[in-house]
Amino acid sequence: MNLAVNISLAASGVFLLTGMLLGIVKYQRIMDSPSHRAPVYIDIAHRAAFLYSFAALVIAKLLEYSPYSAMVQLVAAGVPLAFFALTIAGYSAHGFRDDTENMFSERNFTTTWFMYALIAGEIGGFAVILWGFISTQFLK
Repeated sequence: MNLAVNISLAASGVFLLTGMLLGIVKYQRIMDSPSHRAPVYIDIAHRAAFLYSFAALVIAKLLEYSPYSAMVQLVAAGVPLAFFALTIAGYSAHGFRDDTENMFSERNFTTTWFMYALIAGEIGGFAVILWGFISTQFLK
């Protein structure tokens, strides 16, 4: 396996473990809350971590068929994985502070430029990976 695949698999494991640990936080916050509900962004971070763990597995598997150089694979995988991690961290930070019901209610750097970068990075990186798979498996 190459470095991009190894990093994607490691990220998958870290995201899965993070989801499990956030599940403990979610449960604790539910039990401590008078309404028996976790903060919205703890719940979102918990679910996002699990979903991103499986997304990282898909990335790893598709990279196994990539025709690109190791550096292209590393960048194409690293950008979405970094944004996945930053997203989980951001949701968790809001959740731990229980400071918002909707982080997009106020327009700021995160809700504008970070989101544009996230969209371009996640979709662009994954599109490169997916195209590599399609080109080697269907367009030979």
